[in-house]
Amino acid sequence: MSFRAYAEKWVEERELAPLTQDLYRYLLDKHLFAFADLNLDEITAPRVREWRAERLRLTGKTITAKAYRLLKAIMETAVDDELITRNPCRIKGAGKEKAAERRIATVGQVDALADAVGMRWRLMVYLGAYGPLRPEELAGLRRRDVDLDHLRLRVRLAEPERMNGRRVQGDTKSEAGTRTVILPAFLRRELRWHLESYAEPGPDGLLFVGEKGAPFRRSTFGRKWRKAREIVGMPEGFRFYDLRHTGHTLSTRSGATLKDTMVRAGQSSEKAALIYQHSDEERQEEVAAGLDATVRKAREEAARKAAQTPSGTDLARGQ
Repeated sequence: MSFRAYAEKWVEERELAPLTQDLYRYLLDKHLFAFADLNLDEITAPRVREWRAERLRLTGKTITAKAYRLLKAIMETAVDDELITRNPCRIKGAGKEKAAERRIATVGQVDALADAVGMRWRLMVYLGAYGPLRPEELAGLRRRDVDLDHLRLRVRLAEPERMNGRRVQGDTKSEAGTRTVILPAFLRRELRWHLESYAEPGPDGLLFVGEKGAPFRRSTFGRKWRKAREIVGMPEGFRFYDLRHTGHTLSTRSGATLKDTMVRAGQSSEKAALIYQHSDEERQEEVAAGLDATVRKAREEAARKAAQTPSGTDLARGQ
């Protein structure tokens, strides 16, 4: 059997999240094409090493590691199916990718980004940082998920955008992703304003829609994000997703434990040490209050420094 036919069958038989399926098909088409017309038993260890060396030269470590992991998983299944006797992917560490260091923004930079991105999208920036919610979770929020009185958001589902531009409704990234997020008090006004001005009507109305009333598109918001980033003077590498890391960092600085931040961000972990830690709603209220205090303090300090900085007129007068 050819690698192309087997790989297509391999992808189809798995219950993959839509974005994962898109990623695998992209890797097969763009990075594993060298094996497409070979029979499975023709893919040897030397051929894999040669392919990897070429991919590293042309595309770099990160995407090559992703493609190698996919190739290894497919060939391992071929071993289980007794189509080949041994997996040819035997390069130690080839499937590991070193994650780039996450950038974080200051409170002032988050405020500046929210201002620069425009009124319709400023709440998205704040929820990305202080929720901290994933883009696909923000896309799935409805009015009925918002409890303005108690400052809570219910994250029930995710609506990722596929490579063809279509959104697909599905589960959150993990069981931990389905959660209630308690927001810091300073976001009450932002949340109320957005509900009154931009959210769709009715319980099932989307929280975030574009200027023409359609669900927001990644490409459209991306242009606004890049423009806002340029206005604020943030580096090109600072992604919207990095706001989550900002939220993690500020929560930790305000006294949150690792488990607290995991619950808040909807992350899961199999580490045994975390099984015995707990973060209930009362603790999440404390984390939100600590985050609120951290942001308010940073804003007050920025305002005080701005007030103490002499203006150009004062300097001209010698004051």
